[in-house]
Amino acid sequence: MNKQERQALRKEKIKARDSLNIEERDALSLQIVERIISSEEFQDAKKVLIYRGIRGEVRLNALEIAEHSKGKQLLFPLCLPKHEMAALLPKDEHAWAKGYAGIEEPILEESVVIAPEEIDFVICPCTAFDEECNRLGMGGGFYDRYLPKCKKAVVGAVAFEVQKADCIPMESWDKAVDVVFTEKKTYRKG
Repeated sequence: MNKQERQALRKEKIKARDSLNIEERDALSLQIVERIISSEEFQDAKKVLIYRGIRGEVRLNALEIAEHSKGKQLLFPLCLPKHEMAALLPKDEHAWAKGYAGIEEPILEESVVIAPEEIDFVICPCTAFDEECNRLGMGGGFYDRYLPKCKKAVVGAVAFEVQKADCIPMESWDKAVDVVFTEKKTYRKG
């Protein structure tokens, strides 16, 4: 699949995702969060990297306040120059600002930077995925650059079923994930 075909697939799946109205997206996001909470990957993890969704992305807000999240450190990505990323633990609820592409990110000076090799579980967004747990991101490569540094982490993605594709041909820089959570199913690699 060439660059234009990947871009077309990305555009098609973003459109499908964005076609969900707010009520549908929120209800389906809640179902996805329930799948995450009941997963062994989440239950076994102490340090979990999640994100705050924008536009039509899966919302993980319910995970932030879930009883099952108590005792875990919920980390959030900070987009850095050169499409690099860091995982931050915000010190309080005021340690937030709009960052790259309008994403709500922790403020560096009001957070603790956590080394990627300390993270147990990563949950990242995607624009499309397939049953083999191949993931297509937004095209910036932030996660593709960051995930190889998460040496001990189980890597997951969240998406709505409408974002599922028959096949995502992987490029050399793409990072497949171990598990994908949707509102209907949990897909596992291998």
